[in-house]
Amino acid sequence: MDLRSVVILVVVVVEICWTIISVNSNLVFEVERRDFGWNSNNLSEMISHDVRRRGRFLSALDLNLGGNGLPTNTGLYFTKLGIGSPSKDYYVQVDTGSDILWVNCANCINCPKRSSIGIELTLYDPRDSKTSDSVYCDQEFCTSTYDGPIPGCKSDTQCPYSITYGDGSATKGYYVKDNLTFNRVDGNLHTTPQNSSIVFGCGAVQSGTLGSSSEQALDGIIGFGQANSSVLSQLAASGKVKKIFSHCLDNIRGGGIFAIGEVVEPKVKTTPLVPKMAHYNVVLKDIEVDGYVLQLPTDIFDSGNGKGTIIDSGTTLAYLPSMVYDQILTKVLAQHSGLKLYLVEQQFTCFQYTGNVDSGFPVVKFHFEDSLSLNVYPHDYLFTYKDDIRCVGWQKSVAQTKDGKDMTLLGDLVLSNKLVVYDLENMAIGWTDYNCSSSIKVKDASTGVIHTVGAHDISSASTFLIGRILTFIFLLTTILNSLTN
Repeated sequence: MDLRSVVILVVVVVEICWTIISVNSNLVFEVERRDFGWNSNNLSEMISHDVRRRGRFLSALDLNLGGNGLPTNTGLYFTKLGIGSPSKDYYVQVDTGSDILWVNCANCINCPKRSSIGIELTLYDPRDSKTSDSVYCDQEFCTSTYDGPIPGCKSDTQCPYSITYGDGSATKGYYVKDNLTFNRVDGNLHTTPQNSSIVFGCGAVQSGTLGSSSEQALDGIIGFGQANSSVLSQLAASGKVKKIFSHCLDNIRGGGIFAIGEVVEPKVKTTPLVPKMAHYNVVLKDIEVDGYVLQLPTDIFDSGNGKGTIIDSGTTLAYLPSMVYDQILTKVLAQHSGLKLYLVEQQFTCFQYTGNVDSGFPVVKFHFEDSLSLNVYPHDYLFTYKDDIRCVGWQKSVAQTKDGKDMTLLGDLVLSNKLVVYDLENMAIGWTDYNCSSSIKVKDASTGVIHTVGAHDISSASTFLIGRILTFIFLLTTILNSLTN
């Protein structure tokens, strides 16, 4: 084969590959996870990220809500959404600590114009969409979101939104309704694009790290909280989905699963969610290390006053009250009294170790209400810094409850390689150890048909991706070409 033939063949193969990639990208609702990497030489970036994220996570949606002044969150997850008719792509952060979906809008003040993470930012313009509608102050969505009429907001005035996050950043604008494109599971390992009319925020004014000074800017945020204003709640209210979602984060091979719908396989045991909490709080009863139950005050894990234990897959590490952290560290290192410990970046306890950590260190078990346990293995909480240097991933909590007590927050450190199910139909959450590169089975609530949803890791399929990828899939209970209320 001559050189010209080889070149032609290569070009054809490349074009076919990119065609396949493009088609597959249209069939999934991709959630990208920003991965700092356990092997990073700048470990403080992970801590800074989590601290900044908790600044947002501990805030709630309110018309006049103030923040706690923590630095900005860089964002751990973002997904590509299709909005409008014709549909345009928007990259938004996935946030379990807030509720509404909002995107930056045309003519907004202080909106970012570029991003350093390799994506092209897009401003939403209601005038460019054939299916866009305004949401006014006297409409049900507005009055229910604010538990009644907004003082001074007239019937011909667009319903406003205003969120101030815990890091001091803020977004203001007004609500609109338009088509959101997502994917419906309609077969084993197969989805079909679908759309539904959704109410979301049109960002008119941005400040802080949501503004033009942000280097790692996105087009907006999609909140995955429990409020009726969330996309999940709106889809559930229209009868399209059950109010259940799940994720499985693969920190070994990368990628994983993020699905909305009832999981029928594997079976997952659950524990109750603490009621009337803005976030996913559960009751932690005790912690066991190598068969020894830590000796702790009986009220250290009380769920009153917004305490409890927060489950948050968007936080990288796990944060424990100082007393809990000290005891865990003592117990996991008890069999290695000769280890020379030192601090890396003044935050991580590290040591030199050449053996198999799963053989040399104990499993840490968290025991929750209704006898649900969460096992955290040594390879989860001891990460490789470089060469044969191991560091402890547990961190002392820097966030406090309203009564001034240290908060317990469990992130990816303990949730990776587990299928975690958030069942808001029954106000429960649960998990099980699982191979996140495999698949799960979900059930269509209207037909009873069970479909297989597989894992995805397509970080090499697009130039803007910088970390682990999850597939974010909606399991619909009905098939509609469009929805209008």
